[in-house]
Amino acid sequence: MSAPSTSTADNAATRLKTKPARMLSLDVLRGLDIGFMILVNNNGDGSRAYWALKHADWNGFTPTDLVFPTFLFLVGISTVFSTESRLAQGESKQSLFMHTLRRAVIIFLLGLLVNSFPHFNLHTLRYYGVLPRIAICYFIVACLYLVSPGWRDKVALAILALGSYFVLMRFVPVPGYGMPGRDIPFLDRDANLVAWLDRHIFSASHLYEHTRDPEGLISTIPSLGTALLGMLTGIWLRTQRSVAEKARWIAFSGLTCVLLGAAWNPWFPLNKKLWTSSFVLFAGGWSLLLLALSIWLVDIVRAPEGSPDRAQRSKLFTPFLVFGTNAIVAYVFSELLAGAIGNIAVGTDNLQQWLYHAILAVVPDPAFASLLYSLGFVAVCWIPVYLLYRKRIYIKI
Repeated sequence: MSAPSTSTADNAATRLKTKPARMLSLDVLRGLDIGFMILVNNNGDGSRAYWALKHADWNGFTPTDLVFPTFLFLVGISTVFSTESRLAQGESKQSLFMHTLRRAVIIFLLGLLVNSFPHFNLHTLRYYGVLPRIAICYFIVACLYLVSPGWRDKVALAILALGSYFVLMRFVPVPGYGMPGRDIPFLDRDANLVAWLDRHIFSASHLYEHTRDPEGLISTIPSLGTALLGMLTGIWLRTQRSVAEKARWIAFSGLTCVLLGAAWNPWFPLNKKLWTSSFVLFAGGWSLLLLALSIWLVDIVRAPEGSPDRAQRSKLFTPFLVFGTNAIVAYVFSELLAGAIGNIAVGTDNLQQWLYHAILAVVPDPAFASLLYSLGFVAVCWIPVYLLYRKRIYIKI
């Protein structure tokens, strides 16, 4: 085999030089987010849990409503870093497209596994869900980045996604109901375009709330805005500016988004179940602020590069890194575990109810007992993922 040409070798060297370094702060924030996601998804008694650990009933916002958009925001950031890393290693865009497609399909199928476990009943299988939405958004934004890695078109697409969704929800009549805000209440629970279309695609047994689904088809449009906001942040993090400057501008952008989302709220209410455009800005702003805080704590306050106690200080973040470096694995395991213990009968209860009632017998405060159950569940999920982390096994999907 002949030696590679000088130009080819130089190009490869250039790509390797630009390979992005892994940011520990991203893994820490992802781990915190996944841990909180597992916590709020597994309340001992969802109806009696603390306000902050439950989703808003409809319009409104709670800390729990921040969990999913933050993860989708981080997907957008990670897409930039992983794509640039693979390009720096010499992979072609064609092979990256196939990798993106394969990964999206696997994540989508994992979502169907989670939704159907343990009964696997096709008549009640939910096709929407957290992982299917992640798969769709990841595939679209990753392909967009492969086509054009610049930031201007991403800004334009994000504005288009949020603006077009507002127009659809506000000015398009809902068949059989009428015009929102005139014939029917704006963002009515069932008489809205998202719910109407989902009921015409799937029967009630396939929808999470039977008459609607919080990860419905049309609401995927604004969720792309969340992923694009993450992608724009990833592009910014890849610039040559100092870490401190990056964190300052991320914090400023976060505060701006929070204020814009709050300002839009009177005309397009914050609503996680419909993923309204105001919700995208408001939740995205908080995600940006959390990222800025994570960068400050992990990448700035932490011992500087080369310091002998840098590695020691990194151990402080191990509980979050355990979840953050195997995030999808942790989430899937938690959902399968919840499905399993919810289907194990113990007397007249299932195992989940029995465990909660056992805690409640000792701790008579229902909300606190629910929290203790949730913390115990998170700890159980953390153990097997920690074993993977300790053996440096990172399952890449």
